[in-house]
Amino acid sequence: MRKIIYVLLLLCVVGGGYAFGEEPTAEANAIDLLREEMQNNINIVWTCVAAFLVFFMQAGFAMVEAGFTRAKNAVNILMKNLMDFSIGTIAFFVIGFGLMFGATNGLFGTTDFMASGVSGDGAHWDWTFLIFQTVFAGTAATIVSGAMAGRTKFKAYLCYSVFICAFIYPIFGSWAWGSLLNGNGWLEKIGFCDFAGSTVVHSVGGWLALAGAIVLGPRLGKYGPDGKPKAILGHNVTLAALGVFILWFGWFGFNPGSTTVGNGEIGRVAVVTNLAAAAGAIVAMGVSWIIGKKPDGSMSLNGALAGLVGITAGCYTVTPVGAMMIGAMAGAIVVFSVYFIDGVLKVDDPVGAVSVHGVCGAFGTLACGLFNAEAVLGIGDANTGLFYGGGIGQLGVQCAGVLACFAWAFGLGLVLFIAIKKTIGIRVTTEEELKGLDVTEHGMEAYHGFQIFNS
Repeated sequence: MRKIIYVLLLLCVVGGGYAFGEEPTAEANAIDLLREEMQNNINIVWTCVAAFLVFFMQAGFAMVEAGFTRAKNAVNILMKNLMDFSIGTIAFFVIGFGLMFGATNGLFGTTDFMASGVSGDGAHWDWTFLIFQTVFAGTAATIVSGAMAGRTKFKAYLCYSVFICAFIYPIFGSWAWGSLLNGNGWLEKIGFCDFAGSTVVHSVGGWLALAGAIVLGPRLGKYGPDGKPKAILGHNVTLAALGVFILWFGWFGFNPGSTTVGNGEIGRVAVVTNLAAAAGAIVAMGVSWIIGKKPDGSMSLNGALAGLVGITAGCYTVTPVGAMMIGAMAGAIVVFSVYFIDGVLKVDDPVGAVSVHGVCGAFGTLACGLFNAEAVLGIGDANTGLFYGGGIGQLGVQCAGVLACFAWAFGLGLVLFIAIKKTIGIRVTTEEELKGLDVTEHGMEAYHGFQIFNS
């Protein structure tokens, strides 16, 4: 209590001194240091909370993927989500973090960085920044799981998890986000805008998912003799819906948390994020209703995710109206993308991961070149979005970033998955796929004791 009274008295003294134009006193300097320390601590607490929310998104991904796939592969889905984050955490700590944020992009940069910063003034923030970036790396890795569901060897997926978190994701991340610590990426230098990772996180995962699905080939029975796709329904839409709501909740850490500052901007970014998700769900429902004559539940759920992915790049730089437009457009795009990838490209993606994360991530990144309104929001001197008078310059930069991401992630993904296929093998046998990966790969069932009927 005495300390609180003392601080209040100091504030009065400082306020009085400034009012009469006096020079700051020692007490005033002490108050300024106290304020700075309090703000730093608030920033650390908020960023940690946001990181924990993003980590909880792993549960959301697991539920979405398990629900949208067959019951006989549920344990396999859960194990992949568990292991890609666990392996990815170690790989990113030992190698990936240094490649992404080191001044020299060197191997083992994390351990060197943390060893030099443990006792420094910024040590607490360093640890916070590390955990926040780790959960982002885990998100990029786990996106691929759903697109490769039902026919992938578990050991092949473990190999993939190491490479994405140790190399593929960190290198592209260093191009776009390196200056957040000690790096300086070339995309940053040309003004690339991706505030929370529509491209850096989601498109990287989405394009890797596309490469994996292509190399694997479709599930047995997915395409008939005439080449037309057949629906292979997920076993539990309730689980999938729970997963979407968990992901929506976690996105309030993903986007607002990327400010890494505990101030009023958190609320603005949260509102923008929420509006885009809602618009995406509504429009996806409407489009699927028109096409299929029924409001499709799975498309509506993916529409919400599409809106969230789409707004992730511009959540800090677009207005609420712009956010609703982006979310609505992403909700429509995801429906048409699912049909196109499934029916035209003949790529089997059981959960729509490529459409939600790859396609809508690319769209959301491009949308920054259309909807960015920095001057309107008071966060910049001029608007850079085409629709707000900014010209096409920012849109061109965004195109460069999207194309670079596709070339890097999809290109290396093909190389990686083909290499795995040629060495340890990537696809289970026909017998194993028919029996289900839970029994053949893990020796257990997700629903032991329940009779599961096929309809």
